[in-house]
Formats: sequence, C-alpha cells, structure tokens
Amino acid sequence: MKATLSKVRETVRELPDVERLSLVDTILADLDRPGPEIDGVWAKEVRERRAAYRTGRLASRPFAEVMARYRKS
Repeated sequence: MKATLSKVRETVRELPDVERLSLVDTILADLDRPGPEIDGVWAKEVRERRAAYRTGRLASRPFAEVMARYRKS
C-alpha cells in the first residue's frame, strides 16, 4: 500500500492547482459521509459527556464566552 500511496502523491503533485483542489473537495466529501460505526462512537461520546456534566465531573462555559475566545484569535 505504501508504494501505491507514494505513486498517488507523486501524481497529485503533478496536477494543476485547480485539479488538485477538485480532488481535495472530492476526498473531503467522501470522508464526510455518515457511517454507522462513527455514528456509534459519537453517540457513546455524547452519552458519556452528558453523564459527566450531569454528575458535575464536566464543567461547562457559556456559548458567548467560548465564541468570544475564538473571535479574538
């Protein structure tokens, strides 16, 4: 697989920028598809975080505070 990946990388580097961007869009769209396994992992994470919040093991911050922090960056 490593040899194949190396060949793909070389080929992609030779493409014009517009075609490389199109390829990136295609790859990201493919990765963005929901999958049962990933959905299950996220559902478990949500349950665990909710339980931690409800029992006081996880602190929360107001949305406005969090957004203000990122807007400063």
